[in-house]
Amino acid sequence: MLVRDFIDDSLYNPNYGYFSKQAIIFSPQNHFDFSNIKDNLEFMNIVASKYKEFEISLDDKDKKVTKQLWHTSTELFKPWYGYAFAKYIVNEYKLGGNPQHDLIIYELGAGNGTLMLNILDYIQKFEPAIYKKTRYRVVEISSMLAERQRSIQNFQQVVNVHNCVEIINKSIFDWNETIKDPCFFLACEVFDNFAHDVIRYNFSSEKPVQGIVVANDEGEYEEIYEPVNDPLIIRYLSLRNRTMYKTPALQNRLLRSLRNKLPLAPNLTQPEFIPTKLLLFLDILKDCFPKHRLVISDFYKLPDSIQGIDAPVVQTRYQQTMVPCSTYMVHPGWFDIFFPTNFELLKDIYQLVCRSSRAESEKIKVLQQKEFLKRYSDLTKTQTKSGENPMLMYYENVKFLLS
Repeated sequence: MLVRDFIDDSLYNPNYGYFSKQAIIFSPQNHFDFSNIKDNLEFMNIVASKYKEFEISLDDKDKKVTKQLWHTSTELFKPWYGYAFAKYIVNEYKLGGNPQHDLIIYELGAGNGTLMLNILDYIQKFEPAIYKKTRYRVVEISSMLAERQRSIQNFQQVVNVHNCVEIINKSIFDWNETIKDPCFFLACEVFDNFAHDVIRYNFSSEKPVQGIVVANDEGEYEEIYEPVNDPLIIRYLSLRNRTMYKTPALQNRLLRSLRNKLPLAPNLTQPEFIPTKLLLFLDILKDCFPKHRLVISDFYKLPDSIQGIDAPVVQTRYQQTMVPCSTYMVHPGWFDIFFPTNFELLKDIYQLVCRSSRAESEKIKVLQQKEFLKRYSDLTKTQTKSGENPMLMYYENVKFLLS
């Protein structure tokens, strides 16, 4: 199968996919009181201790199955991280100049539902008039996480009466309803798990070939290449050619020419991972959510990635230790496979697909997470006694795209 189909199956297969069965997001029971924490080092130690306790409790509950655990900015810095999203959304809603329409928010892949709850808490507390017109819809592909969000919502209704939430348990790629109302569309650390395709280029002709995953006679996975014929890959490369992007795989033509003359020299460049599934998502935004405003946060670079351009990190958790891998061709369902996002290229592709006019394209912004938080969060809430601010120091490899 195509590489994107192999990765998509590994992550999202309803019977054995990583997000269907194994994934658990670390969520501290209470938010941290940063005013009583000495400095960033003490905060790191507190997080590590709570993380360890959480891991041990998981292992004690099910010794036969190794659950996959990770943490996010939303969970570590709740509710203040979510409040920053809420403040941005409310500000933009007010600036829209059309206050008679409802504030409609879609969130893709909401995890534990923490961001949803923090955003609604903020709007309810600080913007009660807008809260009455707020509708919040979660699109969640994972049945397990969708059920968890429903249970959190039931609990929260007792406390804050957030009865404006709808959890839609389906893949965004199966969406077929047109939403004509203006809406905000959130995706926080979601794009990194969108499946990619792999291409390489012929050193001489510079023509791309597409990667295919096959199983050999021993049942091991192997990668083979064929001329590009997949319509989605062709379309993505065609769109990318209309931008200023130049693939690093084809830089330095002189060096490649000299390399070709060496005996037993490879005839293909290093692999390049391209976000074809992301292009499908942009198509759905354009066709089904024509009046959307996009709010995206994700990684733009990652350590310990496998070989290749824009290559993913592939890892699994075993006996409370994270184990990195050197290939994406691993046993489906047991490994997280997540990619960096080239935000500058994404901005250009997004503009070509979803925003045709020049005036619209000028409103698309890419920001470092630190810059976004400085604008929209109350930094006093996450400042330690030393003056250090862990919320600004963690996840420095994250960017935002706002449209």
